[in-house]
Amino acid sequence: MLAQFDLSNREVLADRAYDTDAIRTLLREQNAIAVIPGKKNRRVKQPYDRSVYKERHLVECFFNKMKNYRRLATRYDKTASMFKAFLALISIRIWLK
Repeated sequence: MLAQFDLSNREVLADRAYDTDAIRTLLREQNAIAVIPGKKNRRVKQPYDRSVYKERHLVECFFNKMKNYRRLATRYDKTASMFKAFLALISIRIWLK
């Protein structure tokens, strides 16, 4: 699935669950930088950029705040343009808080 995207010279942030040799090999083949902390049971720990990985938490918190709005979480809007407009409105509101 990742092979469809052009990941060259980009950082790919992922959770510990995605720390597999297959995923790391695929990212290496596409010249992407894997920012994935190693699993606890991995014998050889793989290095990763901790400061970049901390930004992943901010993105997850943002999506969690977005889910608090019922209209957005339940996809109440029927058209994609209305959904996108409400998404932009809520994003601005969260950013201003």
